[in-house]
Amino acid sequence: MTGAAALGAAAQTVDDGTPNKVTVHGSVQADILIPTEDVTYGGYKYNDDVMLNFYTDASLYSKFVDAGVRFEYLEHPLPGFEPDFKGWGVPNFWVKGKYGGVELTVGDFYEQFGSGFILRTYEERSLGVDNPMRGARVTVNSIAGMRFTALGGVQRIYWDWEKKDIDWGLNYEIDLQHFIKSMDNHGASLTLGASFVDKYEKDENVVVPGTNYRLDLPHHVPAWDARVHYLQNGFDVLAEYAWKGQDPSLDNDYTYGKGSAVMLSTSYSRSGLSVFAQAKRSENFAFRSRRTMTGIAGYINNMPPFAYQHTYALAAMYPYATQAAPGEWAFQGAVAYKFKKGTPMGGKYGTTFRLNGSWIRGLTGTEPEKFHGTYYGTDGVDTKFFGMGAGYYHDINLQMEKRIVSNWNLTAMYMNQMYNQQVVEGHGERSIKSNIFVADSKVKINKKFTLRNEVQYLQTKQDHGDWLYGLAELSILPHWMISVSDQWNCGGGEGHFYNFSLTANFKSNRIMVGYGRTRAGYNCSGGVCRYVPETKGFTINYNYNF
Repeated sequence: MTGAAALGAAAQTVDDGTPNKVTVHGSVQADILIPTEDVTYGGYKYNDDVMLNFYTDASLYSKFVDAGVRFEYLEHPLPGFEPDFKGWGVPNFWVKGKYGGVELTVGDFYEQFGSGFILRTYEERSLGVDNPMRGARVTVNSIAGMRFTALGGVQRIYWDWEKKDIDWGLNYEIDLQHFIKSMDNHGASLTLGASFVDKYEKDENVVVPGTNYRLDLPHHVPAWDARVHYLQNGFDVLAEYAWKGQDPSLDNDYTYGKGSAVMLSTSYSRSGLSVFAQAKRSENFAFRSRRTMTGIAGYINNMPPFAYQHTYALAAMYPYATQAAPGEWAFQGAVAYKFKKGTPMGGKYGTTFRLNGSWIRGLTGTEPEKFHGTYYGTDGVDTKFFGMGAGYYHDINLQMEKRIVSNWNLTAMYMNQMYNQQVVEGHGERSIKSNIFVADSKVKINKKFTLRNEVQYLQTKQDHGDWLYGLAELSILPHWMISVSDQWNCGGGEGHFYNFSLTANFKSNRIMVGYGRTRAGYNCSGGVCRYVPETKGFTINYNYNF
């Protein structure tokens, strides 16, 4: 028995006579690129023969104490990760004490208040996002139906935890159905929540361009959030409002207008049917722990994108990134219905249709060409609440999932998209309009072999023109998967982007070895995007969990 397994199986007896079982979990992740051609990014040329992102972490859990630690090695990071990410060490360690519904965490921790409008710290390695707080957090759950959290600390910005900023916050939630019996008897729940966050940051010498006037920057930036969440019999309604004080920063061209965000989200589901709709208006709500930061680092909060998160390669070619500053109007909706077996539309096995839509526009007068460099040192743009400006993004897609025969599943999708490249990326076309077609076929040949094929086509007259994508993926149970793909710019001069890979899974180990050419573009998740330059070479990805 290994040391980790022995520790995980160990048990002690605590003072109250109950067993205190101790478990240990952890993981190892290594992402390697061995380029066969030069890699450049933003005018910078990578000279590393081998590029590596390496992470390993271990966590211990027991009845009264949890603890964890993570080691990272990014001395030669993968292309697209900001140069500031270069380094190695122990960026994350924490200890949590638990007793009687009260938890105290000391060290590095992640937290989210509500939908994340005023606080969301999290890790997303594929994007290079890792912005935990280093400090202390107290969570109280000792009263049924009530939760309270208080926290404070310094936020991680790459390998820097200097005390240039200090953030603290409070969060309270109450579930009224625990106190109103009639609601509980009718299967209804009503949660009320309120949060407060304050950012402290030292003053800096920022001068209005073309003048000798120095900006008087606030040391404290307060923000608060209130929300109500109601559920009953398949209905789900969430309403949330957030407000932020004066926060002049590089994001908003050092304007002094206050920030606001309001959201309404509703959904309904029953057997075979689900409906979802939401709307959000945000203005001047980029909230960072340091006012001079750019890119994806230093965010205290996270504004959800309200755009469908596509996984197909061509559908995800033009992903939307939330425009927190200066702001946006965003609408999203979806309807899904499954036709039952034996009906004309359902056929022998049933058929599911999904219609998704996203529509996002800027606020009146906040278009980049009008806003940036125009209102420096002022209160910014005087917007109307329902005023809408230029179109930023829209996506309407219809998906069908159907089992053709017992061992053959087919997914098909049509998507119409508009993408404002000037707004999202800061260059290029004002309106890239595209039509995208996807066919995804999965055939179970026998108990051991499964073959999946994708064919995708993107048609557009803008940017690089049309694209064609093909994928063949053979799974061989229980250990192997072979994948071959090609993304061809058939309407332009970018050529072919091909990839070959072999994946093996053995117990808790997964390793993938591949070779190919990867197209430059944006990798996005949750409205946050990281630019990835073009690469060509060998890739190795290894994961181990214990």
